Amino acid sequence: MGARLKVREIASRWQMGSRKWIDPVNYAVDIRRDRDGAFFELRVPTHLSETVEATVLQSEPKQRHLLLLIRKTDEKPQLDRFLCGHDERNWFVAAVPGGASSVRQAMDALQPKDVRDALARDRVSSRKRYERKNRAFRRQGEWFFVPEPQVTVDAKLILRNEPLRRGAGKPHMVAELSRTGGETVHVCGRYPNGVTTDEYRAILRQQAGAARWGWRVMTRNPGVYARGDVRHSDHATITLPFWHRVLMNT
Repeated sequence: MGARLKVREIASRWQMGSRKWIDPVNYAVDIRRDRDGAFFELRVPTHLSETVEATVLQSEPKQRHLLLLIRKTDEKPQLDRFLCGHDERNWFVAAVPGGASSVRQAMDALQPKDVRDALARDRVSSRKRYERKNRAFRRQGEWFFVPEPQVTVDAKLILRNEPLRRGAGKPHMVAELSRTGGETVHVCGRYPNGVTTDEYRAILRQQAGAARWGWRVMTRNPGVYARGDVRHSDHATITLPFWHRVLMNT
């Protein structure tokens, strides 16, 4: 599909702080950069190099996408699928749930149920269901925005220039955002996905200096609605003229 691939074995390393050898426990598929630009990298621990098999299940060169199957055959058998491709400006890799055997099935699997329901409700054709804009949604990277023109939000509950973030990646900045429901979590650089209040208190008790890790109180898995411009350095800015429900890919 026009991309470079590098395979690298990772050996054990000595960790000075704990004064012990650290063994990589699993392979990784990643996007890396060198002086020639971005490339795909498959990192395999040395002790797993004979037990990791990589197979391309299907390639779509014109679309610049392929579905990669990785099988690990050691004492803990593992079978994983990854959609590798190009989206707007950059290469990406996304873990795919389920048993997809084609690029199209992988793209279907990455769409959450509410997005698939919107596609069916709005009778979006198979040709347009994977585009970044159709009647059912707008998409920017891993985020889907489903139109909800009937939704109204109390002005006091609107958050301005709010980040949408998955894990430790670069956030998508939204002009106006509203969150409803969800679970309160404590977030810091070491725990970007957040921990519950009980987990947070346990961390403070067990780890010296944890209170100085720059914690923030946030909401996990709320109902989220967005309006206005959505910006991200890897994607073209999109503008939502009214409230859209925000959904993350699977």
